[in-house]
Amino acid sequence: MPIYEYICGTCNKKVTVFLRAATAEPLCPVCGSSSLTRIISSFAVHKSISTIYEESGTPGGATSADYYKDPRNIGRRLEKQLRDSNIDIPPEIERSIAEAREGNLPGSLKDLDSAAADSAYS
Repeated sequence: MPIYEYICGTCNKKVTVFLRAATAEPLCPVCGSSSLTRIISSFAVHKSISTIYEESGTPGGATSADYYKDPRNIGRRLEKQLRDSNIDIPPEIERSIAEAREGNLPGSLKDLDSAAADSAYS
């Protein structure tokens, strides 16, 4: 039972029509016209987390200006360093990273959110 998108030739609206059979003639749900032209529907492309990480690069790389704008990159370098050293990530660190990725930064980092990218900290 496919769902198709059409442009109505009578009311010029973009409409979505659910067809119970491929041979059914679609009617515009706005004006009732059968003067519909089928259009190509938009679709989503889902990426794996490894593809997202690969595309976002590494801190300090060519795309570093946008690297930390993606919250999935928070804690990524620490996770990699611990993995490379065969060290299990402590549960409290895992929780902190997960919370930061959800937008809940630890108190010590909240002030950094509004700082300029080229600010110096002492």
